[in-house]
Amino acid sequence: MTAASTTKSPITFRTPSSEDGMEVWDLIRKAGPLDENSVYCNLIQCDHFAETCVIAELDGSIVGWISAFIPPDTPDTLFVWQVAVGEAARGRGVAKKMLTELFAREICADVTHLKTTITGDNEASWALFNSFADSMDAELGFEAHYKRDTHFAGRHATEYMVTIEDISPEREAETEKTATAG
Repeated sequence: MTAASTTKSPITFRTPSSEDGMEVWDLIRKAGPLDENSVYCNLIQCDHFAETCVIAELDGSIVGWISAFIPPDTPDTLFVWQVAVGEAARGRGVAKKMLTELFAREICADVTHLKTTITGDNEASWALFNSFADSMDAELGFEAHYKRDTHFAGRHATEYMVTIEDISPEREAETEKTATAG
């Protein structure tokens, strides 16, 4: 272990801006095993969906990213598109803290459900969302949604729609206090 890896510089969280698009794209590319979108897609996310996306920074560098949005037809639901944490920030609970940051924002005041899709073999994502559901004392369910043969012509693993229900503002406030205390 190097001296740099044992240093516990603070990680800060913020809303992205359009200038972050390229660095977000680079983080996703390096973090793996995420599907890579175009730089333009990440630029649009940072610009047009900024209020429902989160950036984590460590020493001025982007080390974490969540892209999410509130679907127009389900204003009580936050759909999480991608979660990426760079190597420099792993093991510090950054992904869960970013989710907590999102749920503390005014734009999520009426959100009581979280949805995301996860492949069966993505152990890190399953652990994250199970842990988040547990911390919110909420129910997590899942079912096959985008299927390998039906939707991906056999070229991509089935994506399971994960739903966390009954997230309340009281639980969010408690979780935020816990996340900032640690």
